[in-house]
Amino acid sequence: MSFALDNILARGGGSLQNLRVQSTPRARREKPSIWLLLLTLIALGFSPSCSHLLNRPVSLGVETREVTDEAGRRMRLATHIDRIVSLAPNLTEIVYAVGAGDRLVGRTKYCDYPAEVKNVAEIGDTMTPSIERIIALRPQIVLVSTASQLEAFTRQLDQQKIAVYVTNPHSLEEVFRSIATLGDLFGTHERASKLVADLRRRADVVAAAVASTKPVTVFYQVSNEPLYTIGRESYLTDLVQRAGGVSVTADVPTSFPRFSGEAALAARPEAIILPTGGSMGTANSTVEYHLREPVDQTLNRVDWLFGPPAHAGGTDFITK
Repeated sequence: MSFALDNILARGGGSLQNLRVQSTPRARREKPSIWLLLLTLIALGFSPSCSHLLNRPVSLGVETREVTDEAGRRMRLATHIDRIVSLAPNLTEIVYAVGAGDRLVGRTKYCDYPAEVKNVAEIGDTMTPSIERIIALRPQIVLVSTASQLEAFTRQLDQQKIAVYVTNPHSLEEVFRSIATLGDLFGTHERASKLVADLRRRADVVAAAVASTKPVTVFYQVSNEPLYTIGRESYLTDLVQRAGGVSVTADVPTSFPRFSGEAALAARPEAIILPTGGSMGTANSTVEYHLREPVDQTLNRVDWLFGPPAHAGGTDFITK
């Protein structure tokens, strides 16, 4: 219907004002309400809100629902989702944790936990996944961790009627909310609720343990070349605070700002956290060179320095 109406409007000048309906003698004898109904249907078909939803990735005959992701994007999804692609390790782990791991059909090369995820098809890395592989997997939903992942491929997936759902938490509380929401989307509400309750209890234990301790100033090194850290909008900044630390970049705008080694050194952190190992391999395994000498001098007295990669099988779990 939309294709036919597009052709009609194109021939008539591109607007409803130019649309002319040719009447036959029989048609002229019909009640005016028929034409009113026709024009109403045409208007609804070109309503921005309706066309937005009609273009969402749903199949005929499939029961659907309207949802809004954490980037404020509205979409229609199948009521029962059984084909999921995840473009972030943390989201892959959440999918399994809420009981929907058997529905995961695609994941990035960095998604390495739990062990069974290695049997799931790989679609590339987090920022440059293979669109062709994703389309071939016929997912009903593609999960991404932040809106920054959208620009490169969302339009292509939209054209294929594949929904892209964004999670974008800025605090531990918002992480809990994301877990609960994904549990609702996948029909595993009870398991997700139990998981969130358990995580809250564990967070409370940590909060009680550090309540009477002096906060440790921390520089969190996301990568060393180039140097990136955590900023005001990162949930990791909240995690550092909950664990008894204070990020020296807590007031820097955005989630993961690029930073200078000189500025990091000038902040005089008492500890440096650098996640490495695990899915990250040897990446980020050395401290940025401006900070190396202070670290070497204070290493014996600083207990809170995560690394080297052999520690606990790698410390990439911090960012997951």
